[in-house]
Amino acid sequence: MYGRKACQLVKELTNSESGQLTTFNNDLFAQVIEECEAHFRDLQALFMKMQEEGTSNQTTKNPDHFGAFMHHLSLVRNKRCIMAYVYNRAEVVQNLGWAVELLLPEEIEEKLSNSEKEYFKNHLATLKSYMTDMDIDLAVDMVPPKDPYIKVRVLENMGNVALSDQEANLAMHAILFLRRTDAEQYISQGKMEELTV
Repeated sequence: MYGRKACQLVKELTNSESGQLTTFNNDLFAQVIEECEAHFRDLQALFMKMQEEGTSNQTTKNPDHFGAFMHHLSLVRNKRCIMAYVYNRAEVVQNLGWAVELLLPEEIEEKLSNSEKEYFKNHLATLKSYMTDMDIDLAVDMVPPKDPYIKVRVLENMGNVALSDQEANLAMHAILFLRRTDAEQYISQGKMEELTV
């Protein structure tokens, strides 16, 4: 039956957890592409036959017309299923670009097709290029902060340090209010800790 294999691709998406990737189903994907090519060949053959007979698509409704219509609808449905499969996987891969610094973990990389690996690599390069050009780290705070200043405790003696808006003495065990952007680099290095109320 037409469209069954494409439907299996979409079912595979719905059966997996949201935001999680299953292994790219190359075999089923290739079978759907082959089915699309067969529909296209049959559609072209029916159009050629109708053209040779001199029948009009608009006025004559014969078995060839309905057959062509059926192949066209099957082709469109398969295309929509393939696009949904690829688009949803691309969204997950794109979100990985925000979570992963440089390389994908091996267990995730095994699940990707070659084109998805290339897409991830290009997406990550684009993100890094943009952040470098704009001199901003977009991956720092995925949730907007309520306050631009945070309370921190200094864990290592760093002496006088020039921050974006002031110079501060970062002595060990000092408790300070610093701009979030200034403190995050030291927090990530383990030289400070954020104090929460």
